[in-house]
Amino acid sequence: MGVPKRKTSKARRDKRRAHHALATPALSRCGQCNEVGLAHHVCPSCGYYKGRLVLELKEE
Repeated sequence: MGVPKRKTSKARRDKRRAHHALATPALSRCGQCNEVGLAHHVCPSCGYYKGRLVLELKEE
């Protein structure tokens, strides 16, 4: 079994983890109601996706 000969420094450890950060979600505007939501998802406010009604939402 391989065992490290020297302690890994904090700088080297943190350089390796430089790409571990979470990315911000891709937001886009709905073509129907102009609300902001996740890209490539059904609009949570009107239920449309790509110009078609996909989800029938109850109005409160």
